[in-house]
Amino acid sequence: MRKRPQVASASSSSSEAKTKAADEEIETTTASDNAYVRSAKRSGFVWMIAFLAAMYSAWGVYYYQYQNLPPPLTAEQAGKRGFSEIEAMKHVKALTDLGPHPVGSDVLDQAVQYVLTASEEIKKTSHWEVDVEVDFFHSKSGANRLVSGVFKGRTLVYSDLSHVVVRILPKYVSEAGENAILVSSHIDTVFSAEGAGDCSSCVAVMLELARGISQWAHGFKNAVIFLFNTGEEEGLNGAHSFVTQHPWSSTVRLAIDLEAMGIGGKSGIFQAGPDPWALENFALVAKYPSGQITAQDLFSSGAITSTTDFQIYKEVAGLSGLDFAYTDNSAVYHTKNDKLDLIQPGSLQHLGENMLAFLLQIGPSSHLPRSNVLEEEGKTDHEAAIFFDVLGTYMILYRQRFANMLHNSVILQSLLIWTTSLLMGGYPAAVSLALSCLSAILTLVFSVTFSAAVAFILPLISSSPVPYVASPWLAVGLFAAPALVGALTGQHLGYIALKRYLADLYSKRKQLSPLIQAEVIKLEAERWLFKAGFVQWLILLLLGNYYKIGSSYMALVWLASPAFAYGLLEATLTPVRLPRPLKLATLLIGLAVPILISAGSLIRLAGIIVAIVVRLDRNPGGTPEWLGSVILAVFIAVVISLTLVYLLSYVHLSGAKRPIVLATCVLFGLSIVLVLSGTVPPFSEDTARAVNVVHIVDATGRFGGKSEPSSYVALFSTTPGKLTKEVERIKEGFECSRKNVIDFVTFSMEYGCLTYDDTDIGWSQSDIPTIHVHSDAKVDEGITQVSIDLKGSIRWVLAINAEEIEDFTFKEAEELEELVPVGDKTSLDGWRIIQYSGGKNAPTKFDMALIWTKNSTRSTCNVDEQKDEQHLLLKLRTDFNRLTPKAEKILSKLPSWCAVFGKSTSPQTLSFLNSLPVNF
Repeated sequence: MRKRPQVASASSSSSEAKTKAADEEIETTTASDNAYVRSAKRSGFVWMIAFLAAMYSAWGVYYYQYQNLPPPLTAEQAGKRGFSEIEAMKHVKALTDLGPHPVGSDVLDQAVQYVLTASEEIKKTSHWEVDVEVDFFHSKSGANRLVSGVFKGRTLVYSDLSHVVVRILPKYVSEAGENAILVSSHIDTVFSAEGAGDCSSCVAVMLELARGISQWAHGFKNAVIFLFNTGEEEGLNGAHSFVTQHPWSSTVRLAIDLEAMGIGGKSGIFQAGPDPWALENFALVAKYPSGQITAQDLFSSGAITSTTDFQIYKEVAGLSGLDFAYTDNSAVYHTKNDKLDLIQPGSLQHLGENMLAFLLQIGPSSHLPRSNVLEEEGKTDHEAAIFFDVLGTYMILYRQRFANMLHNSVILQSLLIWTTSLLMGGYPAAVSLALSCLSAILTLVFSVTFSAAVAFILPLISSSPVPYVASPWLAVGLFAAPALVGALTGQHLGYIALKRYLADLYSKRKQLSPLIQAEVIKLEAERWLFKAGFVQWLILLLLGNYYKIGSSYMALVWLASPAFAYGLLEATLTPVRLPRPLKLATLLIGLAVPILISAGSLIRLAGIIVAIVVRLDRNPGGTPEWLGSVILAVFIAVVISLTLVYLLSYVHLSGAKRPIVLATCVLFGLSIVLVLSGTVPPFSEDTARAVNVVHIVDATGRFGGKSEPSSYVALFSTTPGKLTKEVERIKEGFECSRKNVIDFVTFSMEYGCLTYDDTDIGWSQSDIPTIHVHSDAKVDEGITQVSIDLKGSIRWVLAINAEEIEDFTFKEAEELEELVPVGDKTSLDGWRIIQYSGGKNAPTKFDMALIWTKNSTRSTCNVDEQKDEQHLLLKLRTDFNRLTPKAEKILSKLPSWCAVFGKSTSPQTLSFLNSLPVNF
């Protein structure tokens, strides 16, 4: 009878013993961790040192990767077969001394003649077993329609272009002439720049390369063709004419384009493929490899609105290859400041030595890509290359197929680890993870909000909405400082939320004293904030991998490296062990590789955004003044919130929060004071505001000679901001307003300044282009014959109303062959655009056949409706590169911080406007 209670008592005692043993284990563990728990505070000084070390390392990586240039070599140092920057710079000087040389100018003829003479000299001094053929190629008229990029929706027509083509091949290798490597760049410049960077530097590098290759080519199995083309600045016309008209173009197997979107520095690969063969060989032998797939991703996405001859070689000729570009000092692009003085010593040596080694590698190869086989077989996605350089010394390259395997492996392992952790931790771990993710979201939101708020405020308090253009370091104080405070604020709120939840969770553990419990909560929250970084980068890696974004490698390194360091130094499988302070070594080891791989590129990209702001407003006045600053601010905030997530998690146990906020506020305040006081001006003589001064003769609405044209000079800018300060300096009767809207056909001036004073001289009625309707077919036939007389203009643009005209043909007057036949037309904003550029002897009279749409409003428009833009049938603008007395006077008074900006769609200094209404 008494044994039952004894059994029950024994069972109860056993259970109590187990609980007591577990409690003793926890107490033992707790006791052993007491020293760590009580030292939950971290030195604020140590954190500040770590932060400054990270910033200094990032800047050091950027400087070494992009600013560390090789020493220029003389002809004697380079030798007969080497590359000499000193010799190449002689070519740059000779070309820039000519001044701007746009298509159709006498100066361009001189530049082409200089290149031809230099090429003939290379032929004379070549190796006796090498053939150097120099061809002065004059192209006939042609038309080009691109399916993507900045010229999408336009028909590009050209005529009377001259190029210099040099082919170097071994004398005794018969098949070399059938397999060629094309190296290409352009001689012409825009009308507003002498083109030291864009692209006299490229032409000079090619001439020096040709000289060197002429001493090596006897060992080649392939020819090397150097194409010095003209017409690139007006629509890639030179490259198109070579590809479609020159007999040597059929032998080209690989294309290499040299370009500049700035001046000097390192010329890096920013487009490659689709076949990665060329990129793989370049990475193998380049002495100073430079290239980032990030640039290719941005370029192909349209975020950077520009294009190069490489698009012609890729789309029209179906070639693979490489596209190089100088991007330093991008703010001077296409302005007077694209000058010789700004080319950094070593810039040409860098590109020249890389290219020489590359050509020597592929010249003797028997495996040049035959055609764009990858695209034909639909294998481009898997065979495309992921590439990036490390410190400008090594290039890492792997194909998309391997990237998919690597990314999927890391993603699956990460998901497996997180799943295991959540299963072990249960509901509390899931809630803690959710709160840590909330902290990452708050970090991003607050960082972007604080930084973008400054960008919105700048136009209201500053004389310029972009006061940092001439001094990009100002962006650190104006945007990075508030972004850092915002990131810290957001993570601090997440930290508080985590602490509250953990406090409720740990309050149920009676074995911990209140003091130790409070410290444990802080340590646990710190670890969750650190691990939130894994989650955010894992999500970015998932998205990048899904959409096949090459730049996903950055997410990979920012996930894998810190996760490895954490697993090595911090992770534990003991569930009863109390958390300890994160080790400083975890941070240092975890951030070393990501900073090394990505810091330089991110800083470089921020600098490029600053430069692009100078020409952001493609329709002057049509873009909000704050937009450029908001783009920069958001980019900086996103980078700070994503990359500092690990470092900021360390700050909560230190006393560094207040000093951080104070220091950033002081930095921000000083930056604002410098901006408002004008101590640091927004623009300088070398980094100027992009403006245009155009004398306009507007004959729109005078079809049939019903009214006199109006004449005025327009001043407008592609750089955001008012022109009040500039007009005060120039005077000359300018009035600025958003009511001064001018339709330049390719773009619209939404804000600008006009003056009508003394604008009736410098042009004549005979310069005004005419649009003549020859015959109008019956309504049921729906065809109208129109002739256009450009009155001597060899650069013009015509817009055809796509709602009224279904198709059209276009040809030179009195010629039978159509330059633009029926079919394959696209439109841009409701207009079919023809953009024309030609040499001095280009034709100026053309015939068109307009094919009306079936639902045309032609017969229903009344006279009043014709005045509206949508009831115009044709819009025409002709350009002349000549100065009227009024325009010349204004340009002479232009402030030193302003520079005339030119591009393919912008007018030159004298423009004529005309139109044809629907009901003509």
